[in-house]
Amino acid sequence: MASVFDLFDPGVSSGLPRPQGDAMAMFQRGLASAKLESEACASTGDILSAAAARQGKRMLDTHAERSRKLLEETGAVLSGLHQAQGKTALPQAWLEYQRDAAERAILAADTLRKRGDIFLAHEAADCPPVLIYDYETVMDGRDQPYPSNYMLLRILPPDGVVIDDTLRPYIIIDPRAGHGPGIGGFKTDSQVGVALREGHPVYFVAFRSRPEPGQYLSYVTRSEAAFVREVMRRHPKAPKPVVTGNCQGGWATLLLAATNTDLTGPIVINGAPVAPWAGRIGENPMRYNAGVLGGTWIPMFLSDLGGGIFDGAHLVQNFEMLNPSRTLFRKYTDLFRDIDKGDTTFLEFEKWWGGFFLLTEPEIRWIVEQLFVGNRLSKNEARLEPGRPVDLKAIRAPIIVFASHGDNITPPQQALNWIAETYADVSEIRIRGQRIIYMVHDQVGHLGIFVSSQIAKREHAEVGTTLETIEALAPGLYEMRIEDVKEEAGRQRFTVGFVERTLDDIRALDDGYADERPFAAVARASEVQAQMYDTLMRPMVKALVTETAAEASRALHPQRMIRALASSRNPAMAVLESAAERVRESRAKATPDNPFLAAEALWVQATEQMIDIYRDSRDLMHELAFFGMWSTPWSRVFGQTHEARRTLKSTDELRGLPEVASALYNIERGGFPEAVIRMLILLADNRGTVRRDRLERSSQVLTQDEPFKSLGAERRALIIHEQTLIATYEPDRAIETLPSLLSTPEQRELALKTVRYIPGAATEMAPATQTLLQRFAAALELPHDDADVTDDPLLDVQDTAGLLDAVTANAETAKAAAVARRHRNGKTAARQDD
Repeated sequence: MASVFDLFDPGVSSGLPRPQGDAMAMFQRGLASAKLESEACASTGDILSAAAARQGKRMLDTHAERSRKLLEETGAVLSGLHQAQGKTALPQAWLEYQRDAAERAILAADTLRKRGDIFLAHEAADCPPVLIYDYETVMDGRDQPYPSNYMLLRILPPDGVVIDDTLRPYIIIDPRAGHGPGIGGFKTDSQVGVALREGHPVYFVAFRSRPEPGQYLSYVTRSEAAFVREVMRRHPKAPKPVVTGNCQGGWATLLLAATNTDLTGPIVINGAPVAPWAGRIGENPMRYNAGVLGGTWIPMFLSDLGGGIFDGAHLVQNFEMLNPSRTLFRKYTDLFRDIDKGDTTFLEFEKWWGGFFLLTEPEIRWIVEQLFVGNRLSKNEARLEPGRPVDLKAIRAPIIVFASHGDNITPPQQALNWIAETYADVSEIRIRGQRIIYMVHDQVGHLGIFVSSQIAKREHAEVGTTLETIEALAPGLYEMRIEDVKEEAGRQRFTVGFVERTLDDIRALDDGYADERPFAAVARASEVQAQMYDTLMRPMVKALVTETAAEASRALHPQRMIRALASSRNPAMAVLESAAERVRESRAKATPDNPFLAAEALWVQATEQMIDIYRDSRDLMHELAFFGMWSTPWSRVFGQTHEARRTLKSTDELRGLPEVASALYNIERGGFPEAVIRMLILLADNRGTVRRDRLERSSQVLTQDEPFKSLGAERRALIIHEQTLIATYEPDRAIETLPSLLSTPEQRELALKTVRYIPGAATEMAPATQTLLQRFAAALELPHDDADVTDDPLLDVQDTAGLLDAVTANAETAKAAAVARRHRNGKTAARQDD
């Protein structure tokens, strides 16, 4: 550093800044800044052009094809009318159609009256779950130290269904996103129905329409944790329960598992928006709403208008506007056109769709601020409550994620990208002993993921039947593939396979992160808006809103009004019920070949397409407006503080984790179980793809045969985790040290036979698998035998010397662990009682 004398001494110039150089430095900085801004503008231009091109092409292709078909059908309708006119039957067909349409209109209006009556009765009963199964309340969140409006229900099995209390219990958490609970079990072919048919105990996490005073989202998580503990207490001989979360219930399940790592068995996440910034340009318009329509301050304002309560009807209205041709038009025209088929299905669904539930202001603010706008859960910045961060890496239970390309609310990128943002690579997933399995459906919609009968019969059924085999997988990332096969004995059989994947496979579903940078600016702007509203407007709004005004705002919401005004309590509807009854008694349907029925169908299709054109144009404008506002160089600078992603560990740092060091220290320690599991993991790494038949044999050996059965699920998982680390970081030494684990020739021979039994016939093995088996035999100083092992070698393990002691030791260890667990749970219950 120069001294004051050097600074003003013209003879000293080397290395010192001078005024004549300042202008050049400023010019260079300006050039660099201009270059960055021009690059940012070019990037914004690329995004805007890609959005316009993709959406424009899809609109052109879709609507051009639909218009072509519409023109063909128009010609067919005109031809039918011309033929009817030629036969002088057109007036008769018109009169027939008029009567038929009038009768259908009366019957459809009567169905809307029934919907209104059901809506009022449902609200008067505090919107109970819409489950078709009987149930009993096991626990009430109001009785917890941190009270919530959640309840734990036990599903009572229907006649002919026998429940085995030693089987793994199922706990289903439905979404609280404006609607009420029950969608996961409102028909027989559902998540509840699939589990009941297999004899599993089923529990359902439901909630009342109104939250408890002062309720926070953390209270809900605490209640759910207490529910899981109660289920475990009721089924001490069963494995840990599987928890299934639908949509919003999915990320709630992740919160539960991340903050209570000792509670859950496998968790199943269906259509859950965990990384809401993610998506593809030109395809996922819902993610732009906050940037175009406003951020956190809007639900804050709506909550204040509701007296501190946010009305879920607002969320339902947003869902309906997402696809207005379906929810605002086609739903009603389909009812009108198909009314003779009955209205049971329509009314069953509308009972759930029209049950509007409330949230407290802190709950909806957490959801919007921490998740949808802030994207803090996947960035590892979310706080469930002060001083309690949520780290998804802490989850130890297997995670099964179900997403669909047809889901316009939670596309696959939002359901899966958190995996790539949470872990450095697949090796970290393995180091942490995690198993993540994902499925991506081609076309099912958002509700269809947990409502569709076909999905329940196929995807959910296969997940349920493979849970034990999933736990036998080595830690890692897998894609679950389900292939249809022919029908056998009246049931459709499926083949399930697990393909090892990398994080690049997850990233390949997206189109990069460049389009997510503008969301950081939206997040910061949302925080500023919320602070300004909180300081400048909130005191005035709260002072003006009374309890009466708050209740009136809910009662007068359009979603409630259209249902209530159509009910029997409206005097104008008094004559409708009797008119509909008279129509049913003298119903005169139009003949199927009536040309005016075809004209009616044509009108419906044309109107639907017009609404879809409006929707697509709106979505395009929203996307262009979003990137036009938030992808500019100035907006990007504004959002830089919120753009940073989670800092992930390097490969060297991962190797230095205590888990790895501990596992490698034990590389020569263990016995028969450790040796067999190590070899199976090495084989699995060698194959890359695990067929279901091989996985089932592996599961049979590791869960039903001794000396593995007596290990128990938790200790078995620990051994699999440790041996996975050994096989990952020291694969050669893992093979060389096998003799240290198997002390006798009999054990070595039995272990090798057991490992050969898993892959199946030698003709089905890959060359690399056969080579690895030869290495095992050489390391164990055994002759290599190519003969197939078709029978489980461990069925007669009790006659094999040297393993009975291991079985006895396992039983004693499991007994001691069970005593410790009961002691721990007892202390937990005592704390809760206090």
